[in-house]
Amino acid sequence: MTIRKPIFRYFLTIAVVIFSIISISQRADAKIITGAEQTELYLPLLKEKRVALIVNQTSQVDGVLLPDLLLSHGVNVVKIFSPEHGFRGTADAGATVKNGIDPKTQLPVISLYGKNKKPSAEQLKDVDILIYDLQDVGVRFYTYISTLQYAMEACVEHQVEMLVLDRPNPLGWIVDGPVLEKSATSFVGMQPIPVIYGMTPAEYAQMLIGEKWIDATQFKLNIIPCGNYTHKSRYELPVAPSPNLKSMTAIYLYPSLCFFEGTVISVGRGTDFPFQMYGHPLLKKFPYQFTPVSKEGASNPLLKNQLCYGEFIADNPEAALQQIYNGLNLEWLIKAYKAYPDQKTFFNNFFRNLAGTSKLKEQIIAGKSIQEIKSSWQPELNRFKKIRKKYLLYAE
Repeated sequence: MTIRKPIFRYFLTIAVVIFSIISISQRADAKIITGAEQTELYLPLLKEKRVALIVNQTSQVDGVLLPDLLLSHGVNVVKIFSPEHGFRGTADAGATVKNGIDPKTQLPVISLYGKNKKPSAEQLKDVDILIYDLQDVGVRFYTYISTLQYAMEACVEHQVEMLVLDRPNPLGWIVDGPVLEKSATSFVGMQPIPVIYGMTPAEYAQMLIGEKWIDATQFKLNIIPCGNYTHKSRYELPVAPSPNLKSMTAIYLYPSLCFFEGTVISVGRGTDFPFQMYGHPLLKKFPYQFTPVSKEGASNPLLKNQLCYGEFIADNPEAALQQIYNGLNLEWLIKAYKAYPDQKTFFNNFFRNLAGTSKLKEQIIAGKSIQEIKSSWQPELNRFKKIRKKYLLYAE
């Protein structure tokens, strides 16, 4: 059953959502259950419909990829859309991924990264419903939520239903970082949310609609929420979401270390432990050493084949979690900036996109303390938290 909610100006399958939350919460075990695992709730929505999927290697149910699972149930899957890193999740960050054919299912695979970020009218003309099932990491500059927004806009424009199979946010309890300014809008930040925004994909989809950040008039959106999940849950991802986030250790450190991607400093792409370290050949007083080389997912890493000196942050999830538990850690960024001998060349233009504002760079250059910088975020963060609360599907 679908009913219209004027406040959101879109259709939502309320009955499915409520039944899912109640029935799953009554199960004896406390295992978190993803939306994709609840086939009994969404297979009926797919009967006699032409189905397209936005999926990658994380879109699994008990080790089976969602396209294979749906085909085994007789669902008419007509095509696959893939986000950054591609359908199999092996492409470099920022790399162009070509369209192709999935060798196992023979389904066409269309990349939603590069020039074609939004499904076109031609690509959706044979689609009745589009399913979004990607494991996110809850960080604004991780591009899967940008892909989600473009997909929603395309569905509105071309009158296609959408189904979001929700997945937990491994950083779901944290809301921290500068809130994006409109002037800094890019594919690594499309809406005024903080770096760590504490929402699942389905919750964020509701925010896009409810805040009228997209025009969702007559938009039919169905959501299958997670079971046994709250924003305080500790959820360990069963599959790496991208080639350089290989572990929970890297995922916990990613929000803080990714700022280095807007500088001359390497974050260990091209090593066995990306996003667990940082360094540069000119930081010779730092104790740790590493040399980036060409690897899958990092074919041409920054500072390739150069000996870097830096710091190894953590080698296990518990140690990394301590570093991020209460929010972004700016210690490493500021330490590296102060130690770098040519500070005028430390930052590049991408840093503003990652931060969502030019203020963070200005504050670091001005020598502001971490406490001063983080205090400056609070008014906008407090405003965002009030907005966020309206769209949460799970207890905090």
